[in-house]
Amino acid sequence: QEKPFQKEVDELIKKISDSGWEPGGLVFTGSSSIRFWMSLQKDFPGENIINTGFGGSKASDLMAHLPELVLNYRPSKVFIYEGDNDIWADVKVSDIMTELDEIVSWIQLENKNAEIYLISAKPSPSRWEKMSSYKILNQLMKEYCLAHEGVTFIDIWDSMLGENGRPIPEIFITDSLHMNPKGYEIWKEVFTPYVKD
Repeated sequence: QEKPFQKEVDELIKKISDSGWEPGGLVFTGSSSIRFWMSLQKDFPGENIINTGFGGSKASDLMAHLPELVLNYRPSKVFIYEGDNDIWADVKVSDIMTELDEIVSWIQLENKNAEIYLISAKPSPSRWEKMSSYKILNQLMKEYCLAHEGVTFIDIWDSMLGENGRPIPEIFITDSLHMNPKGYEIWKEVFTPYVKD
């Protein structure tokens, strides 16, 4: 039985192995909001960054591919974006948190010094109807990080809202889900203290 996203993960691993990556760098992983962050290396010059974002993944998909997408790179920092697609697919918040806890525990078991960052779900116009579920997930992630050493919460939700309290439409591409360069400019500002820390 082939795991979901196996072909894409295999292609990604080959691309990274051909790139001459070095262990001990920063791994950004998770679903398409990470995968489409094309300017990631340019946004943080001088940093050793590996982007293993894949497909429209859920936390369970990342757990299934954790060795090849995270653990094998022996990262000093791991930035994880999962939960967005999970909520949209009606996965229970408690189940998402269980998966995230298993991911964090496995990373810490393999590399106790790795710093782990859980990124909040983002607000997007196309998924605004589930706004309350996203906010509950973000609150639980925040509380989880406060209770677990070596795990930090990164809140990108508020930075992507306009004065009317809704997602800023101009930072998204036409699907009203994925971001354009203006959206990633906001992410760059939010992430800088954690990347440079």
